[in-house]
Amino acid sequence: MAKLTKKQKSWTIDGAKLHGVDEAIKLAKDNATAKFDETIEVALNLGVDPRHADQMVRGVVTLPKGTGKTVRVGVFAKGAKADEAKAAGADVVGAEDLMEIIQGGTIDFDRCIATPDMMGVVGRLGKVLGPKGLMPNPKLGTVTMDVATAVKAAKGGQIEYRVEKAGIIHSGIGKASFAAEDLRANFDALVDAVVKAKPAGAKGKYVQKVAISSSMGPGIKVDTAEVTGA
Repeated sequence: MAKLTKKQKSWTIDGAKLHGVDEAIKLAKDNATAKFDETIEVALNLGVDPRHADQMVRGVVTLPKGTGKTVRVGVFAKGAKADEAKAAGADVVGAEDLMEIIQGGTIDFDRCIATPDMMGVVGRLGKVLGPKGLMPNPKLGTVTMDVATAVKAAKGGQIEYRVEKAGIIHSGIGKASFAAEDLRANFDALVDAVVKAKPAGAKGKYVQKVAISSSMGPGIKVDTAEVTGA
């Protein structure tokens, strides 16, 4: 058995115990002792097999208290739409020129938005943007003519969530410096969105396990009886 690090020895939690949501958030904050403002993260184990198309869980949700992160937004647009994107606060705006920059190995944004007419250009970047989860998607509101609204949403606390191969969704809900009640509001918004996105193909118990942690801290198990839709 590996030796515990000094940090691990300082953790004040019982790994087997189930906690209420508020208690788990408090413990995650208490154990966020790194020298930077750690992200508070949620892991939701869902009763789905994402290899089946009818069991994929994916969407967007606006965290009411924001993410605590500065989100850089890239937009594929031309002409007036490019101007709208810049005015709304987009960090990187372009068309074929932006495609060439990305093909050259530089991706200087965390979210990517495109107007429908630019998808022919963006499509050529599928192998680069796809694996990073940056491919614009009409279902997520990132392929749109209303680029200004999409940019403001991305900057204002909107996040994407997507179930991974093992049936788990990982998502940040804010920073350790956030007030506990703000983290709770963001937690509730995320869980509510994931529950509403329950796919038709999901059978049996949908939300199977929930854990909350900080970036460097231990996972704290949450009693699913307290979680909507569990």
